[in-house]
Amino acid sequence: MNITYRPVVIEDYDGIYALWCSTEQSRRALNAVDDSREGIARYLKRNPTTCFLAYAADEAGTGGRIAGVILTGHDGRRAIVHHLCIHPDFRRLGIAGALVHMAEEALRREGISKIFGLVFKDNDAANTFWESQGYTLRTNLNYRNKSLDENVPQGE
Repeated sequence: MNITYRPVVIEDYDGIYALWCSTEQSRRALNAVDDSREGIARYLKRNPTTCFLAYAADEAGTGGRIAGVILTGHDGRRAIVHHLCIHPDFRRLGIAGALVHMAEEALRREGISKIFGLVFKDNDAANTFWESQGYTLRTNLNYRNKSLDENVPQGE
């Protein structure tokens, strides 16, 4: 299996959405508005250089599928990792670390000096991964949100 990396484009949406649906943890994080094709198109328009995809092709190069994706964006000051997902068939191959590194480098080139991400407290594997990447746990903050669209869940 050959893994190649490239920036995400909206034409990747169907494959990325299928990837997100391949894991329970990713499905938990999705909502019908922000993660729709239109929502992701808006996101990519604002963040065209900081989102990356890993594609796994067979040895002959005749077939393949999306193995992983990271959506990372910024407001000009701080960045956030909105989605990182690796298909269960491709875990423990270094793909997640490679995608994080690519996103971090892209953000550095854009002058961003700090990144944060949100991980479900009960997602032990993801929390362990992010710790291994040098992301520390902030315990002095409360995460608050407000849905401005009735179709977007408020959260727990």
